[in-house]
Amino acid sequence: MKPVAIQSPFQLQDALNRRLFLRRTATSAGMLALSSLLNPAVAVPTSGSDERAFAFPARAKRIIYLHQSGAPSHLDLFDHKPGLEQWRGKDLPASVRSGQRLTGMTSGYTNHAVFPSPFAFKRHGEGGLWLSELWPHLSRVADDLCLIKTLNTEAINHDPAITFVHTGSQIAGRPSFGSWLAYGLGSENSDLPAFIVMTSDGTGRPGDQPLYDRLWSAGFLPSRYQGVRFRAQGDPVLFLSDPPGVNRESRRAFLDGVGALNQQHHRAVGDPEIQTRISQYEMAFRMQASVPELTDLSGESPALLEMYGPEVKKPGTFAANCLLARRLAERNVRFIQLYHRGWDQHFNLRDQIKGQAYDVDQPCYALLTDLKQRGLLADTLVVWAGEFGRTVYGQGDINSPKIGRDHHPKCFSGWVAGAGIRGGRSYGETDDFGYNIVADPVSFFDLNATLLRLLGIDHTRLTFKHQGRDYRLTDVHGRALDELIS
Repeated sequence: MKPVAIQSPFQLQDALNRRLFLRRTATSAGMLALSSLLNPAVAVPTSGSDERAFAFPARAKRIIYLHQSGAPSHLDLFDHKPGLEQWRGKDLPASVRSGQRLTGMTSGYTNHAVFPSPFAFKRHGEGGLWLSELWPHLSRVADDLCLIKTLNTEAINHDPAITFVHTGSQIAGRPSFGSWLAYGLGSENSDLPAFIVMTSDGTGRPGDQPLYDRLWSAGFLPSRYQGVRFRAQGDPVLFLSDPPGVNRESRRAFLDGVGALNQQHHRAVGDPEIQTRISQYEMAFRMQASVPELTDLSGESPALLEMYGPEVKKPGTFAANCLLARRLAERNVRFIQLYHRGWDQHFNLRDQIKGQAYDVDQPCYALLTDLKQRGLLADTLVVWAGEFGRTVYGQGDINSPKIGRDHHPKCFSGWVAGAGIRGGRSYGETDDFGYNIVADPVSFFDLNATLLRLLGIDHTRLTFKHQGRDYRLTDVHGRALDELIS
């Protein structure tokens, strides 16, 4: 058989692409990859992931992640420490601090005075879960919550901490959790992205820590897996509406022409990002029909809107985003990320945290209840967490009504509910000061490994080869916590 004459670098690239295609499709993984091309709603990992990554029976199909940006105070919300009252105003014992790193905001204090929570706690549900009085609505679904009191991290400042929570690294550039999930499991809805992001500003501290687009970036994964952010005002996505004089038929013809040019360019250079561009143009076209239908709440009953609270009709609020999250879950969007800013209570904690809790309490209750009533909580994981916690000692004058709390990464609280999670219980224990973990620590590597397990994924095998190394969401750490799974 005569060798094919290669006359240009473009022809060489074409030949290599053909050989690579045939080699990949000779394997079962390659056949799966081929099926993903024929069915664009399904994504199959093709760059390093072990097929055995999908080794467990999936209890969940999707995640709604409610990130509370700014670091909520676990001591005022979830971690009840009644013995702190006898320490009010006294210096936190050096044996408790044990030389742990402090921020520059309180490291110069000569006295780290203990500040007990000003809020009362009560037990709720059949499990007797301790919750703050700031949760009058969420406490009604206490038996659905698995309260984790021993989350911990190494980051002590907001940006590296929130980057770590969502990418597994304090250094920017890694793929986010939602991107990993879109890459690993794809989407069951061809008319919406697999990964959608919404943000809201808290009333407790408006204009708090910024949120950067890189938090929902695909990193080194193909860019088709990055999160799509819905805007709070106007069209949820820019250019959702066609300009005057352009109808659906002319838009379709325009995309067909651009797509043909892009395919021709891809055949010449073999850049996979060209295929991403083609698929994203097609997705944008479909979203012009699917997103207006998604955001039209006219079909929701007055009783349901009332359940979500008075803010639900204000676009961009946490309540409105929670309702949209349920509607996205109904449409099988894989990863729905809500960020709510304003939890950075360095000062004026009493008033600010009341505002923050008001923002999220009723919507969280309504979201869990709504999902449960529709049968969606059975295969939806709902996660509520910040990037770290707050100190037991006060920041500012202990006798001032404006006192707050500093950053504390060594232990803090969050909760998980839904598919396969054992509800109505707390997991892990902290010391009498809520300062150190004394039993069952949970890193974000552990939490993410557990969430992936419930989605049917072995976290050690969902990988992507980049710069000669196999990367994963949990890096080289983490274990799935069977104790949290029912």
